[in-house]
Amino acid sequence: MRNVDVHEVIDNARFNRYHWMVMLWCALLLIFDGYDLFIYGVVLPVIMQEWGLTPLQAGALGSYALFGMMFGALVFGTLADKIGRKKGIALCFLLFSSATLVNGFASNPTEFGICRFIAGLGCGGLMPNVVALMNEYAPKKLRSTLVAIMFSGYSVGGMLSAGVGMYMLPRFGWESMFFAAALPLLLLPLILWFLPESVGFLVRQGRTEQARAILRRVDPSRAIAAGDTLSLAAVQGSSASVLELFRGGRLLRTLCLWVAFFCCLLMVYALSSWLPKLMANAGYSLGSSLSFLLALNFGGMAGAILGGWLGDRFNLSKVMVCFFVAAALSISLLGFKSPTPLLYLLIGVAGATTIGTQILLYACAAQFYGLSFRSTGLGWASGIGRNGAIVGPLLGGALLGINLPLQLNFLAFAIPGAIAAIAMSVFAISSQRSSAAPLPAAMAS
Repeated sequence: MRNVDVHEVIDNARFNRYHWMVMLWCALLLIFDGYDLFIYGVVLPVIMQEWGLTPLQAGALGSYALFGMMFGALVFGTLADKIGRKKGIALCFLLFSSATLVNGFASNPTEFGICRFIAGLGCGGLMPNVVALMNEYAPKKLRSTLVAIMFSGYSVGGMLSAGVGMYMLPRFGWESMFFAAALPLLLLPLILWFLPESVGFLVRQGRTEQARAILRRVDPSRAIAAGDTLSLAAVQGSSASVLELFRGGRLLRTLCLWVAFFCCLLMVYALSSWLPKLMANAGYSLGSSLSFLLALNFGGMAGAILGGWLGDRFNLSKVMVCFFVAAALSISLLGFKSPTPLLYLLIGVAGATTIGTQILLYACAAQFYGLSFRSTGLGWASGIGRNGAIVGPLLGGALLGINLPLQLNFLAFAIPGAIAAIAMSVFAISSQRSSAAPLPAAMAS
């Protein structure tokens, strides 16, 4: 009988078919999640005209889903640490897909808003859990890269939403965009069959034989016998309590992450909700305006993969500081008249450094928090950040309502990028000091 360190097995495993399987299923879930989230920005110009909404009313309507996401992230992130990530993910997926389907039958803004809130609960709960699951199974040397590639499914979902909208809106109306969300529900049995449970959760539950079977697939070269004991230091003596996020020298860095999440999500949702409408006001057709949303999400996917690759080779938090600075600059320049190729480039950079950086923030938080409270840490960071996501559409609606020049609208969207850059600079400095002066063993996470 041997004592097998679960962390050591996963950290040193070579990337193989099992990692591909986990990454692809998590990415597929985020494609559906991204579609449901970006769908509002796609249908916004149409429903504003059909229901006679003012910009402020439209911004408030867009925030209902984001209120739901805030509560969903807080509730389902913590719940999954207690009931298992697989159950938490399946529950969230069922919730947002069903609510989005029903949304297509809404006949007024009130019904629409209720459905968006319920869908937001599921979307908000799904994100922290799939990130935590992917981070748990990724080899250490590829962790940021694999989480970023997996999370780029979120941007693919946004591009899918814009692409489907360009085809279906003129032909079948805005309702068809929501009816299409029924198709992913057919995959729920396959998700329940193929998606693995958290190995840390299995060890905590005493389901060691299942955990051993998973570890044999994570690293087939390791001979793990039936009698081997599995040890997981992060599980012992820790809990999924929110207080764990502030213990062991984590207080300042947790607050910095929350500020960065808030600012980043404000930029993401301000742009995704209002970019088509702003560009339509600037004289572009609806089709062209949706193509800008496509460019934004393509940039987000490219930025996430590039940022993950850089983060595995350099300091991830310092990479995010650079990305936030680039976000502030690129968004500021969107308000000025530019040649079309340059405009698409700026939108792509803005997507790379907002949507892409949001993905990197999840990777950073997943690496920062211990395994036993990782979903809790991610859920609370995401939940606090959802306040920024709520402010984003409201801010856009308020700015459009007072008829500010286009340049000032984009400048207001850019300011949070500078604030987030400062927050992540403090996070990086605090992390360096913490590693230079290790905590006593009793306080270490």
